[in-house]
Amino acid sequence: MTDDSSPATKITAAIAGRVDKAIAHHYPEAGRRQLAALFDEGCVRVAGKRAKKGDRVEVGDEIELTRQPVSGDALRAQADPDVRFDVLVERDDLVAINKPAGIPSQPLRAGERGTAANGIVARWPECAALGDDPRDGGLVHRLDIGTSGVLIAARTEAAYRALRDAFASGNVDKTYLAITDGRPVARGCDAPLAQRGNHVAVDVVNGLDAQTELVVERQAGKHALVRCMARTGRMHQVRAHLAHVGSPIAGDTLYGGVKLGELDGFFLHASRVHVAAMSLTVEAPLPASFVAALAAAGL
Repeated sequence: MTDDSSPATKITAAIAGRVDKAIAHHYPEAGRRQLAALFDEGCVRVAGKRAKKGDRVEVGDEIELTRQPVSGDALRAQADPDVRFDVLVERDDLVAINKPAGIPSQPLRAGERGTAANGIVARWPECAALGDDPRDGGLVHRLDIGTSGVLIAARTEAAYRALRDAFASGNVDKTYLAITDGRPVARGCDAPLAQRGNHVAVDVVNGLDAQTELVVERQAGKHALVRCMARTGRMHQVRAHLAHVGSPIAGDTLYGGVKLGELDGFFLHASRVHVAAMSLTVEAPLPASFVAALAAAGL
């Protein structure tokens, strides 16, 4: 791999196959999102040509990177007091915030600021050391950039492990509110999902289990307000499932949604999270942008 960051890596029999997996083997601490960014930015080359994540490499091929992924302490979320959010719960072992739409949950690159994790670390410095991914800043789950609502971070190692176990085992109740184009044609969706670059797609062969319950709260004209209960935690799960049942989120152009008037972005809000094992129930009020979208949709 090239430039000032890394020499070329020659493929051996042990890592021949998909190029993304070969790179992950070489940089085990880099994390899936950081490695995906290398492909998105065109930083990965095989035989001098830009490589895509699913391309295959054979024994003897050489992979080059135009920049090297960083790892360890260099990735830790740095305190950024300029990140603003409302605090929903503050305990000795954890905190929960109301993440605004438009900011990432965590940094993707070393030194990146302006994320929820940066703001959390600025207010609760002990969170910086917590997480399986050094960028987590104590976060035990994530929300998409465009999604607002409940986001939880641990303040102790014990709380981090307990919360991560609860999320991983499906013992967390997560409720979202979505403004959709049209009305869902089903009361739920259990279509398995597989990542495809910057989005997910239904894949009944290789997809991961995903379950979302859907309840239409009200409907007006071309739009509906839908309560979504995510029983699993797949990337873009609610967004993809709503699109699959014929009602993409308004403004979510990645999944077929139509822009809502002059309003920017899509309208998905993580309104409630309940973790019985931690005696924790957190509810996040709707942001002003979501309220404006409800009015624009006639809801």
